[in-house]
Amino acid sequence: MFEKTQLSVSAYDTAWVAMVSSPNSRQAPCFPECVNWLLDNQLSDGSWGLPPHHPSLVKDALSSTLACLLALKRWGLGEQQMTKGLQFIESNFTSINDEEQHTPIGFNIIFPGMIETAIDMNLNLPLRSEDINVMLHNRDLELRRNKLEGREGYLAYVSEGMGKLQDWEMVMKYQRKNGSLFNSPSTSAAALSHLGNAGCFHYINSLVAKFGNAVPTVHPSDKYALLCMIESLERLGIDRHFSKEIRDVLEETYRCWLQGDEEIFSDADTCAMAFRILRVHGYEVSSGHLKDFSTALELFKASQFVIFPEESGLEKQMSWTNQFLKQEFSNGTTRADRFSKHFSIEVHDTLKFPFHANVERLAHRRNIEHHHVDNTRIFKTSYCFANISNADFLQLAVEDFNSCQSIHREELKHLERWVVESKLDRLKFARQKMAYCYFSAVEISFSPELSDARISWAKNSVLITVIDDFFDIGGSEEELANLVHLLEKWDVNGSPHYCSEQVEIIFSALHSTICEIGDKALAWQGRSVTHHVIEAWLDLLKSMLREAEWARNKVVPTLDEYVENGYVSAGLGPVVLSAFYLIEPKVSEEVVRSLEFHNLFKLTSTCARLINDTRSFKRESEDGKLNSVLLHMIHSGSGTTEEEAIEKIRGLIADGRRELLRLVLQEKDSVVPRACKDLFWKMVQVLHLFYMDGDGFSSPDMMLNAVNDLLREPISL
Repeated sequence: MFEKTQLSVSAYDTAWVAMVSSPNSRQAPCFPECVNWLLDNQLSDGSWGLPPHHPSLVKDALSSTLACLLALKRWGLGEQQMTKGLQFIESNFTSINDEEQHTPIGFNIIFPGMIETAIDMNLNLPLRSEDINVMLHNRDLELRRNKLEGREGYLAYVSEGMGKLQDWEMVMKYQRKNGSLFNSPSTSAAALSHLGNAGCFHYINSLVAKFGNAVPTVHPSDKYALLCMIESLERLGIDRHFSKEIRDVLEETYRCWLQGDEEIFSDADTCAMAFRILRVHGYEVSSGHLKDFSTALELFKASQFVIFPEESGLEKQMSWTNQFLKQEFSNGTTRADRFSKHFSIEVHDTLKFPFHANVERLAHRRNIEHHHVDNTRIFKTSYCFANISNADFLQLAVEDFNSCQSIHREELKHLERWVVESKLDRLKFARQKMAYCYFSAVEISFSPELSDARISWAKNSVLITVIDDFFDIGGSEEELANLVHLLEKWDVNGSPHYCSEQVEIIFSALHSTICEIGDKALAWQGRSVTHHVIEAWLDLLKSMLREAEWARNKVVPTLDEYVENGYVSAGLGPVVLSAFYLIEPKVSEEVVRSLEFHNLFKLTSTCARLINDTRSFKRESEDGKLNSVLLHMIHSGSGTTEEEAIEKIRGLIADGRRELLRLVLQEKDSVVPRACKDLFWKMVQVLHLFYMDGDGFSSPDMMLNAVNDLLREPISL
């Protein structure tokens, strides 16, 4: 499927090609094989088109059928087929005015134009003259409206429906290097019939040679199909099984992007998708080509990867897509929704879970459950790409998800036993959130071979939750100092002094976990990294101790002082660093000490601290704790409202998130491996989900469904 695009043929476009007369005789078809295909491929109900007809695509069937009838009438063939086709049109003509029906692009111009041509050819249409006159009148109104709005390109695209009304000199301005008009066989065939253009002939002739006796509705379309295929594999969570094939497609797409390939830049969907997919995979591509494109869903997705300062104007320019999509799909009653509920679901999920909050594994599950193998799309007529959605993708995705989930369930049981064996469950002040901690570990690294990274991530997350509660409410001043001293000393062989059982439980669990991570990391990295993990934990404990001292002494730091300490106390240091050492590829001491690594960590941790603050502001204020929202209100003067302060902090989060994404996607001059950088971005995604509707830890039911979907409930379709 990576080697060959599988695109359905189009009865509608084949009919227009069949109508082209031979350059040697206007009484003979130029492509008789296409005429024969029409004779052999009428459907049982008398129509032509993509079988089986979608119930909302009757207009599409009417358009295809009438085009086929015109071709047969043109050559005086298929009397029996024509009779059945006319009966189909008569039986279904009322659908013309049915607003529940999906209207193909250009239908209100093309279909009346074909009716007019049929009358000129003395085709005995079983239609009332009043209905025909209404259609032609509405067609003229539509033409005038489009001309007034300056939609020249659109009117050129629907040329086959305009005939003598068309300005063919204008139309040929849109001819592409391959000789086609808009890569559309029907438009190109109409131009060939009217003008005898050599480029159009070359294009049509090459299509017939390539596809045989029928043509698709758009060609070429390989790049679009392959990009859609990559997106399908990524959305279903099975792309890791096709990494080489995907890399080959991306390399070729990037080469074509740099060369200004017409197949990419002349189509809005293809350009926006190529931009988004290339950029997310680390290719440096400019967003300048997106400025004039208006395919709302794909453009909205692409706009989330506008990450450079010079692109801020474009980001604002494209923000209308958000409002447009919300408006169009909010009530679930649009024609697009009735045609494909799956598209409406995709729009809903894209709006609810933007890229920065769309955690990977839950998204995979949603996409699997909503995946549909009937991938009908529509331009001037309906068509299907077998490469984009099919049963094989779905079957592989379900089996892969459930197989991974069974591994995750066993790991969760192991971790729950560890909590009991470490006596952490005896600490009554501490929140017991193992399932949530392991949930985040799976979202960061779900592949079976990354078990060490998940176990490390979950254990560190549990310990950070316990220690955070210890510093907030569970520990005395003496106990906090004792815990920090024990970690500073790191007396492996001695007999450490514990001032309380609580300190002994916490430090013993912390000590054994750090040693376990060190042993596993040695196997992955080929060098000892225990000292670095201890250092990360010590930085965390000291930052927590500083906040405890602020609270005890009623110190009010500046916002900058709070954030500078708070990004460390957010607790991501030991979690991310330990996982860093337990995935491929190996990372040197120089990499983890680099400015790039520090910036990645600081941006991620600052986002974590500020996201937490905006969601827990009210609760923490009632508990007498400081956070960034309250500090901004204090230091900005009495005129600053709570809403203004929260909005200010959200702006800081957005700026930091954009800069983080830029660093993650940056390939040039980057020393941190992409697989490692992805850990930081995935952490931000988990945080945004976790705090989407409040504080996931403090609202016990908030994350329950997510945990069940990811860890406990297999997919059953």
